[in-house]
Amino acid sequence: MTRSQEIIRTSLVGIAANILLAAFKATVGILANSIAIIMDAINNLSDVLSSVITIVGTKLSERPADRKHPFGFGRIEYFSAIIIAVIILLAGATSLVESAKKIFSPTTPQYSPVTLSVIIVAIFVKLLLGQYVKRQGIKLKSDALTASGSDALFDAFITLATLISAGIMLIWNISLDGILGTLISVIIIKAGIEMLASPVNELLGARISPEFIHHIKQEVMAFDEVHGVYDIILHNYGPNFFIGSLHINVMDTLSAHEIHGLTLRISHQLYERHNVILTIGIYSLPTGEKKQVQLQTIIMQTLAQHKEIIQVHGFYYFEQEHRISVDIVPDISVKDEKSLLETLYNELRPLIPDETITIIVDHNYSE
Repeated sequence: MTRSQEIIRTSLVGIAANILLAAFKATVGILANSIAIIMDAINNLSDVLSSVITIVGTKLSERPADRKHPFGFGRIEYFSAIIIAVIILLAGATSLVESAKKIFSPTTPQYSPVTLSVIIVAIFVKLLLGQYVKRQGIKLKSDALTASGSDALFDAFITLATLISAGIMLIWNISLDGILGTLISVIIIKAGIEMLASPVNELLGARISPEFIHHIKQEVMAFDEVHGVYDIILHNYGPNFFIGSLHINVMDTLSAHEIHGLTLRISHQLYERHNVILTIGIYSLPTGEKKQVQLQTIIMQTLAQHKEIIQVHGFYYFEQEHRISVDIVPDISVKDEKSLLETLYNELRPLIPDETITIIVDHNYSE
């Protein structure tokens, strides 16, 4: 079963559970002549909306790439998660307003054995449903499913607060509906904001997880011809689709034909295993001419002494021009790159007076 099929199946379970719970509540409400229980049944039907949005978003995200959208529609899933998060925020805000009213104008709720039975069943079903859907959302990396599961769990917590309030009311004749409702409403709003932040950050271009980047780096380094991996840049076009680039160090003794084969093997492996489309750049390591090796050693050792530089790579010697090019990656804490470059040039020029040095500042986009 594919990831999309699992998401849709999980959403269908949510739809079925909410419909069955709504039918149960409606039946009990009609038999008990309780408008409150019937309205709660209608509320359960509205909960089906989250699952429907997830299914629609998942199906739309599977649309093939076209001329206007060459990278496909995978990011539609993030919009689904945003819509569900907004629904949760609105529900939390509505609950907060109603709960606050009960604090200043408390009412005496009426509870019957039938009402309490419905509340207990609703809590049990919603807890099971919420845990299942949220667990699937985390497993499948679906923000929409995770938000939908959280929505069900919040319903369970709200209903649990109602049950606790009912117990306190029956035993001590104290109404805590407003206070408990307000506390849970604040929690829901906070969680809704956090849920909203995740898909919004993905759309804005959040940094790929360091664990995934490290895994990619280790896989590429496993190729015998690779002696370093640098400049990894990955763009997320859906939960499981990435496009980007990286550079690798290879010995300058490799032919163009061998390098071509190497980059093909790397790109094919990463696409098959991780759905990553990569452009691979090449840095050559000097092996033959003694002068190139000496120059590289001086440059690398001098730059590596600076703690604010986290990476040095891309050394190249233009012999006819007597010019050296090298890339550095400063730490994100470095704000004045111009001042850093001036310091580095002042250190290197006396060491290599006969060569022109060009230092290129790269930035850390992934690690």
